[in-house]
Amino acid sequence: MTSPIANSHDPDFLYAAHQASHPSPQTPSNSNNEVASIENYGYNRTRDGSEEDLFRGLNSYRVSGMRHHEFKTYLLDGKIEKPWTADKKYKAPRKGNWYILGGLLLAIAVSAVVNWRIAVGVPHHEYCLVLDDSFSTLDKSIWSHEVQLDGFGTGSFDWTTTDGRNAFTDGDGLHIVPTFTTATTDITEGEIHNGYHLNLGQSKNGDGSCTANKTAEYYADECSRNSNISSHTIINPVRSARLTTQGAKSIRYGRVEVVAKVPKGDWLWPAIWMMPEDSVYGIWPLSGEIDIMESRGNARGYRNGGRETVSSTIHWGERNATDNFFRTTQKHTIQRTDYSEGFHTFGLEWSEDYLYTWVDNRLQQVLYVDFTKQDLWQRGHFQGDYENSTELTNPWFNGNKNAPFDQKFYLILNVAVGSRNGWFSDGVGSKPWVDGRDSAASDFYGARSSWEPSWGTGNERGLTVKNVKMWQQGKCST
Repeated sequence: MTSPIANSHDPDFLYAAHQASHPSPQTPSNSNNEVASIENYGYNRTRDGSEEDLFRGLNSYRVSGMRHHEFKTYLLDGKIEKPWTADKKYKAPRKGNWYILGGLLLAIAVSAVVNWRIAVGVPHHEYCLVLDDSFSTLDKSIWSHEVQLDGFGTGSFDWTTTDGRNAFTDGDGLHIVPTFTTATTDITEGEIHNGYHLNLGQSKNGDGSCTANKTAEYYADECSRNSNISSHTIINPVRSARLTTQGAKSIRYGRVEVVAKVPKGDWLWPAIWMMPEDSVYGIWPLSGEIDIMESRGNARGYRNGGRETVSSTIHWGERNATDNFFRTTQKHTIQRTDYSEGFHTFGLEWSEDYLYTWVDNRLQQVLYVDFTKQDLWQRGHFQGDYENSTELTNPWFNGNKNAPFDQKFYLILNVAVGSRNGWFSDGVGSKPWVDGRDSAASDFYGARSSWEPSWGTGNERGLTVKNVKMWQQGKCST
C-alpha cells in the first residue's frame, strides 16, 4: 500500500499535514465524528520509489480533531564521537575506584580472619563458680576488713577502718568511700597535727582493731601513730576501707570478674587485686601479687594516666628491691570518657600456662603473661645476683613453671589515698608532696584546698562495685 502522503518534502504538504494534526480551536469537528487519519504514516515513498523514515520510529500516526503534542528528539544522527574516553587520564579515576573498592574488600577479609583467629585462640577451660556477690548486703562470712595505718607498705595516707561510712552497700552495690578523719571521729584539726596518740594495736591502751600481724617487724608503725608538729608526723587525715576474701574465698587458677566504677578525685587510688593465701615462697614480692585493675582518680590529662586509664600488673621478685613488675605491666585507656562515668567489667583469666586481664570483654586485653616460654627466674635475669656477697638462688626452684603464681590467691577491694611508693610521680600534676620527705603526709593534707574540690560528691569519690564473680578452674566437686 502506498502512503496517502504524496511527498514529505513538499512544503504545501507539510503545512497541510500540520494543519490536519493541529486544527485551530475554531475549526468544528466532523459532524459524523469521523476521524481524519493518516494510516501507516511512518514511511514516505520518495521520487525514486524508495521509502524513507518520516518521523523516525513512528509506525502509525492517527490525526484527530483533538490537539496532540508530538514527541521531539534532539539526539544527533549517527555515531557520537567521545574522544575523551580514549584519554588515559579519563580512565585513571575509574581504575582508582576499583583499587579502592578492592582494598576495602581485602581489609574486611583480613579483619574477619584476624578476629576469627583471636576468637579461636582464646583458651577455653571448665570452671566452677565459687563466688557471685551482688552486695545486697555486706556478707561478713565472705568479706573481712583489714585495718592499718601505714598503707600496707605503700605509704598511703589513709587509715583503713571498719566504719560503716567507709564501706557500705545500697541499691548500687558496695561502696568504698574515703572520708576526712575530722568528720568521722572525735579527733580535732589541731590533734591531727600535734599531741595525739592513736593506738589500734592489741596492747593495753590499744583498741585492738588493727589486723596486722603482731609479730611483724613494723607492727608498731602499722597500728599506732603519734602526731608531732616538730617531726611533721600527723594522724592519717583520711579514712577509707580495704575488704578481702582472705580465709573465705580463694582460687588457684580460674577467672575473676568485677563490675565496678572508679572514683573521681585527685590522688585517689582504687584497686582490685589479689594476694597469696599463704606466702609459700616468702614475704612480698617473693610470693607474688596480681593487680587486676588499678587507676588514679585524677582527671583526664594527668601525665601518668588519670581515671580514663586502668593498669594491670603482676609483682614478683626475689627481694623487695628487685620487684620486676615493670616487665609485666600494661595499661588501657578509654576514649572520650573515663571509668568513673559508668560501670565496667574488669576481668582476670589465669592458668598454669598464662595469665591475662581484660576490660569489658575477653578480646580487649590489658595484660598478657605467657608462662610457657620461660620461668620468672629467667625472665627477671636474676641469675648471678648477689646479696651480702652471697649469690642468690632461685626461690621458685621447687615450684611450677609459673611460680610464684601457682598458689591460691584471694581478692582485695580498696581505695587508698596518696602514696609514697611512686604510684603518683613526684612533680607531676601539681602533686603537693614529695615521696622521700618525712613531711609527705603533712604536705598532702596542707594542700587540701587544692585537691578536695576535685573529689566527687557523695559516693562519687568512692569505688562502687556492683558485682564480683570468682571461678575455680576445673569441674565443681560433687
